[in-house]
Amino acid sequence: MSEHSGQQPGDSAARHIAHNARVWNYWLGGKDHYEVDEQVGDQVTSMYPSIGDVARADRAFLGRAVTYLAGRAGIRQYLDIGTGLPTAQNTHEVAQRIAPDARVVYVDNDPIVLTHARALLTSTDEGATSYVDADARDPEAILRAASGTLDLGRPVAVMMLGILNFVLDTAEATSLVRHLMDAVPSGSHLVLTHPTLELGGEGNEEAMRFWNENATPPITARSRAEVEGFLAGLEVLEPGLVSCARWRTDADAELGDEGPLVAQFGVVARKP
Repeated sequence: MSEHSGQQPGDSAARHIAHNARVWNYWLGGKDHYEVDEQVGDQVTSMYPSIGDVARADRAFLGRAVTYLAGRAGIRQYLDIGTGLPTAQNTHEVAQRIAPDARVVYVDNDPIVLTHARALLTSTDEGATSYVDADARDPEAILRAASGTLDLGRPVAVMMLGILNFVLDTAEATSLVRHLMDAVPSGSHLVLTHPTLELGGEGNEEAMRFWNENATPPITARSRAEVEGFLAGLEVLEPGLVSCARWRTDADAELGDEGPLVAQFGVVARKP
């Protein structure tokens, strides 16, 4: 979907409005975007210069979290909701490099992502990957489809990176998390990132307003207290709810360091 890519379904409409999956891809240095995505992405960057750092920190957090889960925590099953466009170091690549028998289900309902889903469907012979076309607001459909690849009677890492911010109602977002975590057994984990106007992110408020007026889907930031509400009943791993850029940047450390701060919460929590 860059100018060098073949035409995709819905191109004529897609070219006229920026979309999160493509703009995020642009911020990450990818090529799967249109001119309108670059324009909106550049405008957001001019209003909130650290947004590219947020995107890169979020992606790096995914790699560290999955490395921990596949290694020290021994997790072999991953439910990655709100996959976004494939890029380097996707969940299955990180997990199967450590545990070749890891099984990964990606979930998204974006036709843009669906077009590129084949890039996610590689796997080791010992493991498995699959893609589910489902809305994050329909956890029952997600669980039903995921059960074809995952054994929901064994621990699962539920990955929700940068997805709950598109569920504007906090009560609904909390209900979605609880529905998913209630369906997986003790020893399962929740991996979550979420934008905030805290952690130095106050300047993002105007940029988010611009986004909601010029791109899709609409987005919301949440406070520490609101994000903590998603973690009720779970054991939050050290270093707790922190900037995702500071979550275990030393692979052997359980505490964050004084690295760059970005206004994106990151957390990993275990179901007792």
